[in-house]
Amino acid sequence: MPSFALKVTRSALSLIAAVSPKLAGRLAFALFCRTPPRKPKGEKARAVHSAGETYLATAEKISLSISNGMAMTYRFNGGGRSNGRRYLVVHGWGSGIAYISQLVRGLAETGAEVVALDLPGHGRSSGRSLNIRMAVEAIAAAERQFGPFDAAIGHSFGGASLMIAAGGVLACVPPVMPKRLVLISAPSEMTWLFKGYGKMMRLSPGVEERLELEALAATGKRPRDFDAIRVLGAYQRPVLVLHAEDDKEVSASHARRYASGGRHVTLEWANGLGHRRIVSAPQTIARIIGFVADSERTLAA
Repeated sequence: MPSFALKVTRSALSLIAAVSPKLAGRLAFALFCRTPPRKPKGEKARAVHSAGETYLATAEKISLSISNGMAMTYRFNGGGRSNGRRYLVVHGWGSGIAYISQLVRGLAETGAEVVALDLPGHGRSSGRSLNIRMAVEAIAAAERQFGPFDAAIGHSFGGASLMIAAGGVLACVPPVMPKRLVLISAPSEMTWLFKGYGKMMRLSPGVEERLELEALAATGKRPRDFDAIRVLGAYQRPVLVLHAEDDKEVSASHARRYASGGRHVTLEWANGLGHRRIVSAPQTIARIIGFVADSERTLAA
Protein backbone atom coordinates (compact mmCIF):
# COMPACT_ATOMS: atom_id res chain seq x y z
CA MET A 1 0.00 0.00 0.00
CA PRO A 2 1.41 3.43 -0.94
CA SER A 3 2.55 5.60 1.96
CA PHE A 4 0.74 8.80 2.85
CA ALA A 5 3.72 10.85 1.63
CA LEU A 6 3.68 9.08 -1.74
CA LYS A 7 -0.06 9.68 -2.13
CA VAL A 8 0.38 13.37 -1.37
CA THR A 9 3.31 13.66 -3.80
CA ARG A 10 1.35 11.95 -6.57
CA SER A 11 -1.60 14.26 -6.03
CA ALA A 12 0.59 17.37 -5.98
CA LEU A 13 2.38 16.42 -9.21
CA SER A 14 -0.95 15.64 -10.88
CA LEU A 15 -2.38 19.03 -9.92
CA ILE A 16 0.74 20.86 -11.09
CA ALA A 17 0.81 18.89 -14.36
CA ALA A 18 -2.72 20.03 -15.14
CA VAL A 19 -1.41 23.61 -15.16
CA SER A 20 2.18 23.13 -16.35
CA PRO A 21 3.64 19.78 -17.46
CA LYS A 22 7.02 21.48 -17.69
CA LEU A 23 6.96 22.51 -14.03
CA ALA A 24 5.68 19.08 -13.01
CA GLY A 25 8.56 17.47 -14.90
CA ARG A 26 11.06 19.76 -13.21
CA LEU A 27 9.70 18.95 -9.76
CA ALA A 28 9.53 15.23 -10.56
CA PHE A 29 13.20 15.25 -11.59
CA ALA A 30 14.20 17.13 -8.44
CA LEU A 31 12.45 14.49 -6.36
CA PHE A 32 14.01 11.72 -8.46
CA CYS A 33 17.50 13.04 -7.66
CA ARG A 34 16.79 13.71 -3.99
CA THR A 35 18.94 11.45 -1.83
CA PRO A 36 17.59 9.67 1.27
CA PRO A 37 18.37 10.94 4.78
CA ARG A 38 21.87 10.01 5.91
CA LYS A 39 20.77 8.87 9.37
CA PRO A 40 20.65 5.06 9.49
CA LYS A 41 17.26 3.48 10.07
CA GLY A 42 16.89 0.50 12.36
CA GLU A 43 19.16 -1.13 14.91
CA LYS A 44 21.07 -3.25 12.39
CA ALA A 45 21.78 -0.31 10.08
CA ARG A 46 22.92 1.80 13.03
CA ALA A 47 25.32 -0.92 14.15
CA VAL A 48 26.81 -1.35 10.67
CA HIS A 49 27.12 2.40 10.20
CA SER A 50 28.72 2.90 13.62
CA ALA A 51 31.29 0.17 12.98
CA GLY A 52 32.02 1.70 9.59
CA GLU A 53 32.49 5.18 11.03
CA THR A 54 34.90 3.78 13.60
CA TYR A 55 37.01 2.21 10.86
CA LEU A 56 36.89 5.30 8.64
CA ALA A 57 38.18 7.38 11.55
CA THR A 58 41.56 5.74 10.89
CA ALA A 59 41.63 6.90 7.26
CA GLU A 60 43.20 9.96 5.72
CA LYS A 61 40.26 12.17 4.73
CA ILE A 62 40.61 14.26 1.58
CA SER A 63 37.77 16.41 0.22
CA LEU A 64 37.45 16.86 -3.52
CA SER A 65 36.05 19.97 -5.16
CA ILE A 66 33.36 19.22 -7.76
CA SER A 67 31.01 21.48 -9.69
CA ASN A 68 28.10 21.01 -7.29
CA GLY A 69 30.04 21.07 -4.02
CA MET A 70 32.38 18.65 -2.26
CA ALA A 71 32.94 14.90 -2.33
CA MET A 72 34.68 13.21 0.59
CA THR A 73 37.26 10.47 0.12
CA TYR A 74 38.90 8.16 2.63
CA ARG A 75 42.39 6.93 1.83
CA PHE A 76 44.16 3.95 3.36
CA ASN A 77 47.85 3.10 2.82
CA GLY A 78 48.55 6.38 1.07
CA GLY A 79 51.74 8.40 0.98
CA GLY A 80 53.97 5.67 -0.39
CA ARG A 81 52.93 3.06 2.19
CA SER A 82 51.12 0.80 -0.30
CA ASN A 83 52.29 -2.22 -2.28
CA GLY A 84 52.06 -0.16 -5.47
CA ARG A 85 48.43 -0.92 -6.31
CA ARG A 86 45.65 1.65 -6.09
CA TYR A 87 41.94 0.81 -5.86
CA LEU A 88 38.81 2.97 -5.90
CA VAL A 89 35.62 1.94 -4.07
CA VAL A 90 32.22 3.55 -4.75
CA HIS A 91 29.00 2.82 -2.84
CA GLY A 92 25.41 2.66 -4.07
CA TRP A 93 22.36 4.92 -3.88
CA GLY A 94 21.18 5.69 -0.35
CA SER A 95 24.30 4.12 1.13
CA GLY A 96 27.74 5.48 1.97
CA ILE A 97 31.26 4.21 2.48
CA ALA A 98 30.56 3.67 6.18
CA TYR A 99 28.02 0.99 5.24
CA ILE A 100 30.47 -0.96 3.06
CA SER A 101 33.59 -0.48 5.16
CA GLN A 102 34.19 -4.24 5.38
CA LEU A 103 34.95 -4.27 1.66
CA VAL A 104 37.25 -1.27 2.04
CA ARG A 105 39.01 -2.92 4.98
CA GLY A 106 39.50 -6.18 3.10
CA LEU A 107 41.12 -4.40 0.18
CA ALA A 108 43.29 -2.23 2.43
CA GLU A 109 44.55 -5.27 4.32
CA THR A 110 46.15 -6.52 1.08
CA GLY A 111 48.54 -3.58 1.32
CA ALA A 112 47.05 -1.65 -1.59
CA GLU A 113 46.29 2.05 -1.49
CA VAL A 114 42.50 2.21 -1.22
CA VAL A 115 40.47 5.32 -1.99
CA ALA A 116 36.83 5.13 -0.88
CA LEU A 117 34.45 7.76 -2.25
CA ASP A 118 31.27 9.13 -0.70
CA LEU A 119 29.12 10.22 -3.64
CA PRO A 120 27.41 13.65 -3.54
CA GLY A 121 24.41 13.69 -1.24
CA HIS A 122 25.77 10.74 0.76
CA GLY A 123 28.03 10.18 3.75
CA ARG A 124 30.20 13.21 4.46
CA SER A 125 29.91 14.66 0.97
CA SER A 126 27.87 17.80 0.45
CA GLY A 127 24.37 18.20 -0.96
CA ARG A 128 21.06 16.38 -0.88
CA SER A 129 20.84 15.27 -4.51
CA LEU A 130 22.66 13.01 -6.94
CA ASN A 131 22.51 12.16 -10.63
CA ILE A 132 24.79 10.21 -12.93
CA ARG A 133 26.71 13.30 -14.07
CA MET A 134 27.47 14.28 -10.49
CA ALA A 135 28.64 10.75 -9.71
CA VAL A 136 30.92 10.60 -12.76
CA GLU A 137 32.36 14.02 -11.95
CA ALA A 138 33.22 12.81 -8.43
CA ILE A 139 34.89 9.68 -9.83
CA ALA A 140 36.93 11.80 -12.26
CA ALA A 141 37.90 14.14 -9.42
CA ALA A 142 39.19 11.14 -7.47
CA GLU A 143 41.43 10.12 -10.36
CA ARG A 144 42.74 13.68 -10.72
CA GLN A 145 43.58 13.77 -7.03
CA PHE A 146 45.11 10.33 -6.57
CA GLY A 147 46.16 9.20 -10.05
CA PRO A 148 45.07 6.23 -12.21
CA PHE A 149 43.49 3.24 -10.49
CA ASP A 150 44.52 -0.36 -10.96
CA ALA A 151 40.95 -1.37 -10.21
CA ALA A 152 37.64 0.23 -9.32
CA ILE A 153 34.88 -1.50 -7.41
CA GLY A 154 31.32 -0.21 -7.33
CA HIS A 155 28.08 -1.39 -5.74
CA SER A 156 24.71 -0.79 -7.40
CA PHE A 157 24.48 2.83 -8.67
CA GLY A 158 28.19 3.18 -7.89
CA GLY A 159 29.00 0.32 -10.26
CA ALA A 160 26.88 1.80 -13.03
CA SER A 161 28.57 5.17 -12.50
CA LEU A 162 32.02 3.59 -12.82
CA MET A 163 30.98 1.94 -16.08
CA ILE A 164 29.66 5.22 -17.50
CA ALA A 165 32.84 6.98 -16.36
CA ALA A 166 35.00 4.34 -18.05
CA GLY A 167 33.12 4.79 -21.30
CA GLY A 168 33.55 8.54 -21.44
CA VAL A 169 29.81 8.87 -22.04
CA LEU A 170 29.71 12.45 -20.77
CA ALA A 171 31.51 14.84 -23.09
CA CYS A 172 32.19 17.24 -20.22
CA VAL A 173 34.10 14.64 -18.17
CA PRO A 174 37.23 12.80 -19.37
CA PRO A 175 37.07 8.98 -19.23
CA VAL A 176 38.23 7.21 -16.08
CA MET A 177 39.55 3.81 -17.18
CA PRO A 178 40.95 1.61 -14.41
CA LYS A 179 42.77 -1.55 -15.42
CA ARG A 180 39.92 -3.65 -13.98
CA LEU A 181 36.33 -3.11 -12.95
CA VAL A 182 34.19 -4.92 -10.41
CA LEU A 183 30.45 -4.32 -10.66
CA ILE A 184 28.38 -5.55 -7.71
CA SER A 185 24.60 -5.67 -8.17
CA ALA A 186 24.89 -2.87 -10.72
CA PRO A 187 22.22 -1.73 -13.18
CA SER A 188 23.26 -1.97 -16.82
CA GLU A 189 21.10 0.88 -18.10
CA MET A 190 18.95 3.70 -16.73
CA THR A 191 15.68 3.67 -18.66
CA TRP A 192 14.16 1.11 -16.27
CA LEU A 193 14.69 3.52 -13.37
CA PHE A 194 12.87 6.33 -15.12
CA LYS A 195 10.06 4.06 -16.25
CA GLY A 196 9.69 2.61 -12.77
CA TYR A 197 9.70 6.07 -11.23
CA GLY A 198 7.11 7.32 -13.70
CA LYS A 199 4.88 4.35 -12.89
CA MET A 200 5.31 4.81 -9.13
CA MET A 201 4.46 8.52 -9.37
CA ARG A 202 1.70 7.88 -11.93
CA LEU A 203 3.13 10.49 -14.28
CA SER A 204 1.34 11.22 -17.52
CA PRO A 205 3.20 10.62 -20.81
CA GLY A 206 3.65 14.37 -21.15
CA VAL A 207 5.24 14.72 -17.73
CA GLU A 208 7.42 11.65 -18.34
CA GLU A 209 8.75 13.35 -21.46
CA ARG A 210 9.45 16.51 -19.47
CA LEU A 211 11.21 14.35 -16.86
CA GLU A 212 13.54 12.99 -19.55
CA LEU A 213 14.19 16.50 -20.84
CA GLU A 214 15.17 17.58 -17.34
CA ALA A 215 17.62 14.68 -17.23
CA LEU A 216 18.99 15.81 -20.58
CA ALA A 217 19.45 19.35 -19.29
CA ALA A 218 21.21 18.13 -16.14
CA THR A 219 23.50 15.52 -17.69
CA GLY A 220 23.69 16.30 -21.39
CA LYS A 221 22.24 12.88 -22.19
CA ARG A 222 18.88 11.14 -22.21
CA PRO A 223 18.40 8.11 -19.93
CA ARG A 224 18.70 5.71 -22.89
CA ASP A 225 22.24 6.96 -23.55
CA PHE A 226 23.47 5.57 -20.22
CA ASP A 227 23.73 1.99 -21.44
CA ALA A 228 26.68 -0.05 -20.24
CA ILE A 229 26.51 -2.46 -23.17
CA ARG A 230 27.58 0.33 -25.52
CA VAL A 231 30.43 1.17 -23.16
CA LEU A 232 31.69 -2.41 -22.87
CA GLY A 233 32.51 -2.47 -26.56
CA ALA A 234 35.09 0.26 -26.02
CA TYR A 235 36.26 -0.82 -22.57
CA GLN A 236 38.22 -3.97 -23.45
CA ARG A 237 39.60 -4.59 -19.98
CA PRO A 238 38.65 -7.29 -17.46
CA VAL A 239 35.27 -6.79 -15.80
CA LEU A 240 33.92 -8.92 -12.96
CA VAL A 241 30.15 -8.83 -12.45
CA LEU A 242 28.83 -10.13 -9.12
CA HIS A 243 25.08 -10.41 -8.67
CA ALA A 244 22.47 -12.44 -6.80
CA GLU A 245 19.59 -13.90 -8.75
CA ASP A 246 17.41 -13.15 -5.72
CA ASP A 247 18.23 -9.42 -5.91
CA LYS A 248 14.90 -7.60 -5.48
CA GLU A 249 16.23 -4.10 -6.21
CA VAL A 250 18.29 -4.58 -9.38
CA SER A 251 17.08 -7.49 -11.48
CA ALA A 252 19.50 -10.28 -12.39
CA SER A 253 18.69 -9.46 -16.02
CA HIS A 254 21.11 -6.54 -15.70
CA ALA A 255 23.94 -8.93 -14.83
CA ARG A 256 23.09 -11.06 -17.84
CA ARG A 257 23.19 -7.97 -20.06
CA TYR A 258 26.67 -7.20 -18.78
CA ALA A 259 27.74 -10.77 -19.48
CA SER A 260 26.65 -10.37 -23.09
CA GLY A 261 29.07 -7.48 -23.51
CA GLY A 262 32.10 -9.57 -24.47
CA ARG A 263 34.61 -12.20 -23.40
CA HIS A 264 36.34 -9.71 -21.13
CA VAL A 265 33.28 -9.80 -18.83
CA THR A 266 33.02 -12.51 -16.17
CA LEU A 267 29.65 -13.03 -14.47
CA GLU A 268 29.52 -14.87 -11.16
CA TRP A 269 26.38 -15.45 -9.12
CA ALA A 270 26.24 -14.85 -5.38
CA ASN A 271 22.79 -16.27 -4.81
CA GLY A 272 21.16 -15.86 -1.44
CA LEU A 273 22.91 -12.56 -0.71
CA GLY A 274 20.29 -10.22 -2.17
CA HIS A 275 21.14 -6.66 -3.10
CA ARG A 276 22.84 -5.31 0.01
CA ARG A 277 24.38 -8.20 1.94
CA ILE A 278 26.39 -9.18 -1.13
CA VAL A 279 28.75 -6.22 -0.87
CA SER A 280 30.02 -7.13 2.61
CA ALA A 281 29.86 -10.93 2.42
CA PRO A 282 33.26 -12.56 3.15
CA GLN A 283 33.09 -14.70 0.00
CA THR A 284 32.38 -11.63 -2.13
CA ILE A 285 35.29 -9.71 -0.65
CA ALA A 286 37.64 -12.67 -1.12
CA ARG A 287 36.63 -13.01 -4.77
CA ILE A 288 37.13 -9.31 -5.42
CA ILE A 289 40.57 -9.34 -3.78
CA GLY A 290 41.63 -12.22 -5.98
CA PHE A 291 40.31 -10.59 -9.13
CA VAL A 292 41.84 -7.14 -8.66
CA ALA A 293 45.21 -8.63 -7.66
CA ASP A 294 45.40 -10.73 -10.83
CA SER A 295 46.68 -7.90 -13.00
CA GLU A 296 48.89 -10.19 -15.07
CA ARG A 297 45.94 -12.10 -16.51
CA THR A 298 45.44 -11.58 -20.22
CA LEU A 299 42.24 -11.88 -22.16
CA ALA A 300 41.68 -15.04 -24.14
CA ALA A 301 42.63 -14.73 -27.77
